Amino acid sequence: MSFNHFNLDPRLQAGIDRLGYTEATPIQTAALPAALAGKDLIATAQTGTGKTAVFVLPILQKLLTGPRNRTRALIVTPTRELAEQIHAAIRDLGTGTNIRSATIYGGVGPAPQVRALRDGVEILVACPGRLLDHLNQGNARLQGVEILVLDEADRMLDMGFLPDVKRILKHVPAKRQTMLFSATFPAEIEGLAAQTLTNPQRIAVGLSRPAHTVSHALYPVPQHLKTSLLLALLKRTDTSSVLVFTRTKHRAEKLSRQIAQSGFRATSLHSDRSQGQRQSALAGFRSGHYQVMVATDLAARGLDVEGISHVINFDMPATADDYIHRIGRTGRAERTGDAFTLVTPDDKDMVRSLEKIMGKPLPHQTLDGFNYTAPAPDHPASAPRAPRRPSVVTSLQGKPVHRQTPHAAPNRNLRQKYARGR
Repeated sequence: MSFNHFNLDPRLQAGIDRLGYTEATPIQTAALPAALAGKDLIATAQTGTGKTAVFVLPILQKLLTGPRNRTRALIVTPTRELAEQIHAAIRDLGTGTNIRSATIYGGVGPAPQVRALRDGVEILVACPGRLLDHLNQGNARLQGVEILVLDEADRMLDMGFLPDVKRILKHVPAKRQTMLFSATFPAEIEGLAAQTLTNPQRIAVGLSRPAHTVSHALYPVPQHLKTSLLLALLKRTDTSSVLVFTRTKHRAEKLSRQIAQSGFRATSLHSDRSQGQRQSALAGFRSGHYQVMVATDLAARGLDVEGISHVINFDMPATADDYIHRIGRTGRAERTGDAFTLVTPDDKDMVRSLEKIMGKPLPHQTLDGFNYTAPAPDHPASAPRAPRRPSVVTSLQGKPVHRQTPHAAPNRNLRQKYARGR
């Protein structure tokens, strides 16, 4: 369906034309009429299908009339990167409308955000933790919100943000349009939807399996040879834009250094990097300065970089849903892409889950000339072990204090992992 069928304001249509969009994607065709009509909406779709425009265009259309210099639309999203991408979409589609938006997230100084809130902007794109800080300090006022968007709701649940989202909901008017986007619907998200939306229209497009534009291949390899195989794959692959996923931030950092030492322009994206470093890494990857970016699942959802040719899973993702979102970084907007996954014997259960989703066996590949039988490095069995430290530390007053176990505060630790930025 052509965008002309939606009867958008000419200024918005000009922005669409300027971006080169002609035909609406399936999720846009299905969801835009309800969203533009002001109805509550629950929408699910594969990543890379144009979901952001489903809520950005109705927001801009509504805000073209009515008061200015106050927050009338709030978009809550789990990560800084996704907030910046939504902000960029608002800017690109709303060029010529004079509608202003601002991003609110942790990891950066609050002063520019405070100024934007005090000057007045019509759209806020916010991560939950920092937005709550501004609300508690009286910097943000949401009494005038007419449209609320909860984007990547299941991701916010995974990151421990659901209590914060519920606190934010107490600051917005009960009478509003609400749109909720989530790739999966565990019980907690279903409960949130029931409490938050009124007679919502449910729209689901293409959720069962990864995009058809992506080719998949599994590369079985012993654990100790994964790095060597990855480097060999990169040397035989068009490495103009390759995204590599690891499970941990420490491995992402180490692996990016090893790739750089092998002659590639490489960077990393994970929660231990500062906001400036993350923005610099993304900008360099988008521009082509970096050929390879190694990332944790922090980047698996919402990362929109045109032209990624390959996604390589150095580590098997924890769930099939994570696999879909990881490989959704390539093969976007009907372009083709390749997804390579390095698999060890420990990954056989996840391989079966992926093949069940795909409805067919995934092809197994080997790399010609690679030595799969190289032995693991020796670890001296006789090396003396360092004495174990006691599990008690001393306070400033000289009293013994037992260390807290890692399981004592899971929600707080999870939020720290994703750099909530209090």
